[in-house]
Amino acid sequence: MLLDKNKSVLIVIDVQAKLLPGVHEQQRLVDNCKWLTRLAQLMEVPVIGSEQYPQGLGHTEESLRELVGAEQLFGKAHFACIDDPEFGSAFRDLDRKQAILCGMESQACVMQSALRLLEEGYEVFVVADSISARNPFDTEIALRRMEKEGVKLITREMVGFEWMRRSDVTQFKAFSMEFLR
Repeated sequence: MLLDKNKSVLIVIDVQAKLLPGVHEQQRLVDNCKWLTRLAQLMEVPVIGSEQYPQGLGHTEESLRELVGAEQLFGKAHFACIDDPEFGSAFRDLDRKQAILCGMESQACVMQSALRLLEEGYEVFVVADSISARNPFDTEIALRRMEKEGVKLITREMVGFEWMRRSDVTQFKAFSMEFLR
């Protein structure tokens, strides 16, 4: 099954500035989440995000927060973002069946969100090069577990090529020039 831009929503999970210093390859994580967000905007795919306990842990990294839009970021206490009433309602209102996940931490909020979305009947894709944790081994094990449970693992370039589907769509030139260099 391929991604379909008309059925997709990008979910940016808990890329909070206060938590980033302890996260493995944090700059790569932020850059890849921004790359995916810009790509979603190019393809007119909705983007929604979560922030774990923002009153204590702060907000999403500023440049990513600006891209996603503060109004599309929802504070939560649940590790699985779909279990938070405010996020869950906003997500369901988008009426999309394919959830594409990026963010942190792999073994906690990303994995629990992916598995809960799967339980609720969504097609779930985790962008493997756009998630991280404090310990890289946690990411490795989380990826194995998610895949075993039925989550589809993809890369950010796979997202782009699947949303494009063809080289003659109007967005492909921008994708090629801005995202593949």
